[in-house]
Amino acid sequence: MDNASTAYHVLSTLFVFILGSMISVITGRKFGVGAGGAFVLYIWHTLFSMFYCWYVLQSGGDALSYFRWGQHWAGELRVGTAGVVVISGILVNIFGLSLIGAFLVFNIFGQIGLLAFWGSLKQAVVGKSRHIRALATIIVFLPSVSFWSAALGKDAISFMATGLALWSALDLSRRSFLMVFAIGAMFMVRPHMAGIMVMAIAISALMDSNASVIRKVLVGIFATSVAAVLVPFALEYAGIGAVVGVESLTEYIDKRQTYNMEGGGGVDIASMSLPMQLFTYLFRPVLFEARSVFALAAAVDNLILLGLFIFGGIALLRGRKTVLDENRVFMWAYALSAWLILAMTTANLGIAVRQKWMFAPMLIFLLISVLGRKRVA
Repeated sequence: MDNASTAYHVLSTLFVFILGSMISVITGRKFGVGAGGAFVLYIWHTLFSMFYCWYVLQSGGDALSYFRWGQHWAGELRVGTAGVVVISGILVNIFGLSLIGAFLVFNIFGQIGLLAFWGSLKQAVVGKSRHIRALATIIVFLPSVSFWSAALGKDAISFMATGLALWSALDLSRRSFLMVFAIGAMFMVRPHMAGIMVMAIAISALMDSNASVIRKVLVGIFATSVAAVLVPFALEYAGIGAVVGVESLTEYIDKRQTYNMEGGGGVDIASMSLPMQLFTYLFRPVLFEARSVFALAAAVDNLILLGLFIFGGIALLRGRKTVLDENRVFMWAYALSAWLILAMTTANLGIAVRQKWMFAPMLIFLLISVLGRKRVA
């Protein structure tokens, strides 16, 4: 395994680290985080990347497989799992990076998404109490967020796409290009989630009371056209097939549940009610289920998220609103659709802990934005 066996590997790894710090500071300013906060977050995020790299060298895992497959990349361009192999192949065969160097590149992807997430939360808590502002910062620094988004794999890119989509949705009319980029990045690693994003945009356009009929029609036609291309491709990628009916979808869900039952994170999700499936996907493992240090860290993170959802949900029921001009319809449509679909097709908590961060930032923003009241100057 080429880890850091040559002087070039060492120098290129150092270069990627410095490049990542520069990108972090520049993008941090763009997202309103500030240079200092962005650099601290980059160091925090990089520590998880280095730990993850060390861990896969000791125990193996998908990240190591992606790197090895990248070494034998033949130049074909594909999406999904193969999309990660394409990027890995470019990093290894063209730039000659080691495993650590490749990890640090994906670390940059995840860092960009994390900065966009933090910048969005900062806008949501402007003028609110220091406790709510502190909660926003704590959420950004949760180990579960940085651990999965800092590794070589699909999670770093999908999290970047989610963070950028969230930031774009705060001012979609001015950041539409960024939304297109986010959808493209998501499509490269998880086409089905990109399809959900497009459909969420179509829903938000149709429900926009301020938009003219002509604009609704144009956006609807564009989104429908894109979805017509993405959705069948995504279904084929997911293994459902080109012809989809109620029976075939039911069979697919049943198969997905059994596929994910293997391993220590398996739970019998098929026998649960839908509300319990949704709770399990987003908030488990809970504290008394933790059997390892990793599970305990995830359980603590889930406890914080559960508290946010309880208090944020109460605020929503009381009719709390925000003065922000964000596209909340898109956020709700994407987050709830993704949560529902993933919860129904995933029976492994290890997978859920990673993949829930493809939509959890949207839900977190929606809930924390209605907590508390803005202080009067």
